[in-house]
Amino acid sequence: MRPTILKLSAVGAAVLALSACSMAPVYQRPAAPVAQQWPVAGDAVAAATPASAVLWRDYFTDDRLRQVIALALTNNRDLRISVLNIEKARAQHGISEAALLPTVSAQVSQSATRTPSAGGTGTINRQYSGGLALPAYELDLFGKLRNLSDASLQQYLGTEEARRTQQISLVAEVANAWLTLQADQQRLQLAKDTLASQQATYQLSQQRFTKGVSSGLDLAETQTSVEAARDEVASYTAQVAQDSDALVLLVGAEVPEQLLPQGAVDAPGAMTRLAELPSGLPSSVLLGRPDVQEAERSLRAANANIGVARAAFFPSLSLTANGGSASGSLSGLFKAGSGTWSFLPQVTLPLFDGGVNRANLRIAQADRDIAVARYEKSIQSAFREVADALAVRSTVDQRLSAQQALVEAAGTSFRIHDARYRQGADSYLNALVSQRALYAAQQSLITARLAKSSNAVTLYKVLGGGWQPEIDKSGQLAHSSG
Repeated sequence: MRPTILKLSAVGAAVLALSACSMAPVYQRPAAPVAQQWPVAGDAVAAATPASAVLWRDYFTDDRLRQVIALALTNNRDLRISVLNIEKARAQHGISEAALLPTVSAQVSQSATRTPSAGGTGTINRQYSGGLALPAYELDLFGKLRNLSDASLQQYLGTEEARRTQQISLVAEVANAWLTLQADQQRLQLAKDTLASQQATYQLSQQRFTKGVSSGLDLAETQTSVEAARDEVASYTAQVAQDSDALVLLVGAEVPEQLLPQGAVDAPGAMTRLAELPSGLPSSVLLGRPDVQEAERSLRAANANIGVARAAFFPSLSLTANGGSASGSLSGLFKAGSGTWSFLPQVTLPLFDGGVNRANLRIAQADRDIAVARYEKSIQSAFREVADALAVRSTVDQRLSAQQALVEAAGTSFRIHDARYRQGADSYLNALVSQRALYAAQQSLITARLAKSSNAVTLYKVLGGGWQPEIDKSGQLAHSSG
């Protein structure tokens, strides 16, 4: 038995000593099909911190918003699926890695055979065997198994990048949903304030009409403004409820009342602006985005699969061996002189397959070319997202300033017309027109403030910010929090 084990060990050592040559093409990252600089860079500071180096916990300063994002990262079902996909891909890669090593198993068996004899009694022969077995193990002479393992590794790493993309998107979606709810809450409050003002004016108009100071036309116009304001209140009440439902769906759980937004969109501390971009920031920073890296992982996997397809054209060598003991009785199974072994190497050389191998190679090459196109498209899409966000950023402050000035001018106009109406020097129509202009300007100002905050969130997302591995209380990498 001992010599048999030594022989099997020697065979195994020889197998492991063989090094495989890879038939996969040497991987070269495709050139980025975009300009080196953004069309609109905006104001920049050379010493600024890149967005990818800023944790979302440091970027969003409102404690309520941070807690809501943390809830989403714990409970969101899409993110949970991404984490489970990582575990699945990790296990699949483990299977591919295991194929590089020989499989050794221990087995004990018995065979019984009955042979008929004269007189119909028959004879039963039994054979017992036990030992170690090496099932058919393919030597990776041309890198087939190694390339399969490399492809599965890239697919596994791609699921990690997909999870990072999912997390960054979730952080941005939750922040934007929270800010949208905040803006609609302010719109609702503005509508309520306008309704209260219109109701007071309507009461005054009724008194003036009763005394004969104003006409029925003024009374009808003030009533229409009251009803319009009531409609706005009802509309924004429903919108706030819908915003809350959308936030709950993103979070994946009920959001406590104390974590919901309150106050103006631009309230101090509600948001922090994106860290300033360094001067002349090159578009190569897009290569760090997880969705771009995921596309590159797919490209690397497709490149390795070409090696798998090429290896099919060459001979394959597989080894089958077993060794142990055999005996006609169970008691003599491991006694001296019962040792047995077998060694069965097999070489397979493809001669004719009807063009299957060539077709598989063309498929692998086409998959690689498709992966290149997808990788280039992911960079182009990322470039456009950043360029669009920078274009908005370059004008949003001007828009906000102009809208603020419009609100102030509309407010002055309304106060003058309203005072003239109350003094009986003007009809209510002019006051109504100026009041509606003020209301529209105030609503647009809320929209402009929300656009500025949303643009900061978008820039943070498209530049690859918001994700870094964090450690939980047990010291392990936390997959469900960012």
